[in-house]
Amino acid sequence: MLQFISHCTERYTYLDSIRLALEGGCRWIQLRMKDATDEEVRPIALVAQRLCHEAGATFIIDDRVGLVRELHADGVHLGQNDMPIREARRLLGDGFIIGGTANTFDQVRAHYESSADYIGCGPFRFTTTKQKLAPVLGLDGYRTIISEMEEAHIHIPIVAIGGITEEDIPDILQTGVSGIALSGTVLRADDPVQKMKQLINTVNHE
Repeated sequence: MLQFISHCTERYTYLDSIRLALEGGCRWIQLRMKDATDEEVRPIALVAQRLCHEAGATFIIDDRVGLVRELHADGVHLGQNDMPIREARRLLGDGFIIGGTANTFDQVRAHYESSADYIGCGPFRFTTTKQKLAPVLGLDGYRTIISEMEEAHIHIPIVAIGGITEEDIPDILQTGVSGIALSGTVLRADDPVQKMKQLINTVNHE
């Protein structure tokens, strides 16, 4: 599974980034506009949601549980400082996907027990797209977390995130994670659509 986290650069708007990812074949999009207000996010989310539905892609909004419920997005992704997953589940019910960010096995277990559907686990390495970065995990960090999950009989998809490049994907998937989340790697490419196609191909063939 390959997830794309929308990003805004000097070259591309949030919607540009989502269009490029969808055109490249990505079918899981997260709209992440950390410093914006709901009023700023809403019009962009409406267009992004339509684009995702037309492409048959899953549409997740970062952090904004109220907006997710209002727009009937597919789900929400919650960071460590966002609304607790248990509370989001109570507000949204079972019809929405809820993902949570984790950096340690204890956080993974807490999200699992709170009924999260998947975990965004990272960062793999240092990344400039996120402020207040948690400790970098690297390959050993993923191996340790996956092994602790197996021992505890915890089964939940783990999506690796944070500064991941195409070259990293085979080794990361060997650790036992379920998927990869990317942002900058796609948008920094000369041809983001072609880069997304290559990345999906790499993920699918591992």
